[in-house]
Amino acid sequence: MPNRERPRERLMSAGAAHLTAEELLAILLRSGNKDLSALGLARELLKAADHRLDRLSRTEVMELLEISGIGLAKATTVVAAFELGRRCRDSSAEKTKRINSSAAAYTCMEPLLGHLDHEEFWVLFLNNAHGVLSRVRISSGGYTGTLVDVRIILKKALLSKAVGMILVHNHPSGTLKPSQADIALTQKIVKAAKAIDITVLDHLIVTEKAYFSFADKHLL
Repeated sequence: MPNRERPRERLMSAGAAHLTAEELLAILLRSGNKDLSALGLARELLKAADHRLDRLSRTEVMELLEISGIGLAKATTVVAAFELGRRCRDSSAEKTKRINSSAAAYTCMEPLLGHLDHEEFWVLFLNNAHGVLSRVRISSGGYTGTLVDVRIILKKALLSKAVGMILVHNHPSGTLKPSQADIALTQKIVKAAKAIDITVLDHLIVTEKAYFSFADKHLL
């Protein structure tokens, strides 16, 4: 294709924001093979992910290697690029000084949980002014659940000198509806925390694009 229409040249002239996802991926891939150009390989990557970048961002190296024309160098470059994007969002989230809404809590925690293909349970520990003391992973499980020990949460809360806390876990399935187990666990933690004068301010169920807040729905 003419030089001016090639992804690198278009990025230089028009800026990255004006390139398609296919063109940006082609720049990461750098080159094609005997059958496909870099743009053609980028098109195959997107096709394998049903043309969804969020799905492609969760793809592991070994899965990418199954795509014809994608070798180790190309696969690791793509995975590394998406991981840098997540870390950039997380770096911005860490600047959140106070959690004064469910939206602020989601912004703080989504980069850690939203993209995962397995379930994890975290707690956001806060001081008296709702300032962030720490973000702590309590457990990591499988595709449909993870075990949570309330005693560990209380121990971490005391060590953090927390006054309040926000419970957070992800649903890899993408559904935001809390299960009966989610509701029962929340009530158990609220009761246990209250006994040591720590307030559970919210419980968020997180996906990559949205969240469910127990506090907003008056379920605490």
